[in-house]
Amino acid sequence: MEGGGPLGRYLWHVHVNGPGAALGGSLLEIFTSLRVGCYTPDTAASDSPRSLSALHRALMSLSPSAYRAWSLLLPLRRAPALPSCNSTLRLSNPLRVPASSSGSPCRHYSLLSQGGRAMDRHFSGSSSRDAGSSGCGGSGRKRRRSGVLAYIALGSNVGDRISMIEQACREMDARGIKVKRTSSLWETKPMYVLDQNSFVNGACEVETGLEPRELLDELQSIEKSMGRKKLVDKGPRNIDLDILLYGDLEIDDERLIIPHIGIPEREFVLRPLAELVPHKLLSWQKPGKLIQDYLNELPLTDEPLSTLTPISRSVGPLNGLKATRKTHVMAILNITPDSFSDGGIHTPDSLRDTIAAFIRGGATMLDIGGQSTAPGKIEITPEEEISRVLPVIETVRSIPEARHVAISIDTYRASVAEAAVRAGADMINDVSAGLMDPAMLPTMARLGKTVCLMHMRGTPGTMSRLNEYPDGLVPTIARELLARVAAAEAAGVRRWRIVLDPGLGFAKLGEQNLQVLRHFDELRAWPGLRGLPWLVGSSRKSFIGKVTGVPKPMDRVFGTAATVAAAVQGGADIVRVHDVVEMGQVVKMADAIWRY
Repeated sequence: MEGGGPLGRYLWHVHVNGPGAALGGSLLEIFTSLRVGCYTPDTAASDSPRSLSALHRALMSLSPSAYRAWSLLLPLRRAPALPSCNSTLRLSNPLRVPASSSGSPCRHYSLLSQGGRAMDRHFSGSSSRDAGSSGCGGSGRKRRRSGVLAYIALGSNVGDRISMIEQACREMDARGIKVKRTSSLWETKPMYVLDQNSFVNGACEVETGLEPRELLDELQSIEKSMGRKKLVDKGPRNIDLDILLYGDLEIDDERLIIPHIGIPEREFVLRPLAELVPHKLLSWQKPGKLIQDYLNELPLTDEPLSTLTPISRSVGPLNGLKATRKTHVMAILNITPDSFSDGGIHTPDSLRDTIAAFIRGGATMLDIGGQSTAPGKIEITPEEEISRVLPVIETVRSIPEARHVAISIDTYRASVAEAAVRAGADMINDVSAGLMDPAMLPTMARLGKTVCLMHMRGTPGTMSRLNEYPDGLVPTIARELLARVAAAEAAGVRRWRIVLDPGLGFAKLGEQNLQVLRHFDELRAWPGLRGLPWLVGSSRKSFIGKVTGVPKPMDRVFGTAATVAAAVQGGADIVRVHDVVEMGQVVKMADAIWRY
């Protein structure tokens, strides 16, 4: 055990002789991980970035309980001096409090966060003499930081609240404050000043080279440019931007307190922050207590918070966690000659009457498609697909009764999505979740519309052969959807703009589709997916015909009705259907039973 290098010997000493003995297996996990990850013979004598990145990876591999144990070891004052990779990787004493230029205390830490990122990369062991100029706003020559991660609270309760928050994010990007990830948006009742509208709150992870007070200046400048006027403390405001965390710094002066003083008591701050960095320490004054721990300690409320996902100006946002939310009916409008159940039905002569009938039947969304995704169908050119869908979008927008209906474009091609949005589409529904066109996710991000990411493997031509799930159907779907959500976020799609679809009939055969419906609530509650709204499209599909013995897709109305009711019970926010009048009635009844 003592062959693990100096840090290994240190941890072993604490494990055997000190308070670390009480940490048991967690400490052994730390020892093993760091011994393999950093302090091996070929890296222990190196001061290259290789040894730093090895420790980086080792910390990433720790479980939350082991990381909590790791954080508990750092403040031990009576333990031996913490060794390093050949004395080049010195973690700053978490108890040292250098003075800032204003004379106020600020805490400067050089620690790797649970997220595996070096929040402040001063690994060379700076002395207290130069700590004041190392980023706490201290004296000396002002230096630009490179790649510091900070977390910004977003809030609004005046005007178009979601649009205000999205505008603020665009402003940050325009000023070089790179928005890397966002939380969901949460609708919350006001605190402190109760006589005001409900708030929309969220958080974002940004990368910045600005010092903390420079960042504060920029955020306040954005607020001012957007017309914010502070009339009442904690009163109504069209936009509110606050620094929650800045790397691992702790700052406390008259102008700025980091971590933000209100984090521990405010669910509307903790919940979005926990979506981004649940296993990050909030403060080194309470080592071992993670952001998720603070959220778990809050008392339960009578009305839990719900996420908000905007659809269009005419259709209200989806409330993915609200128990009494109503299910939206999305009408399928395929402008294709070869779709599996309605190919060639919708012609220019019948289109207006069809749309009017859908709206009377209760449809709040129309999903327009120009390329069949059924197995074995011919793939047309993007130009032909655009020529099919654009006239339909223009027709919908010309019908007075359709002014309150949202339009979704069903395509896996970025060029088609862009043309459709320019023509008036509100939403992009991609069966491949960006896998079939590498330009799709960046295009989604640039267009700023709500997107539906569906689970599928391969292509429509190969998906039926890719239906093995040795690790379990629901866990695998969840893991693969998490990867698509992460890819969309990395491309710049806001989390609050994402809807998910389990992909019934896509890379799933027969019984597998029934399993998805049976365990749909489990999929919705999967860590990392909870709070996102879901679309379910079971209408007329072959697994229904296989169970009911009905060979013709158009005759599978009753079987479809059962799957729609199951989807509503499981928590679907949108059901995508062909038979709008009939399924509209099913949804009304299912909502009356389960959404009350």
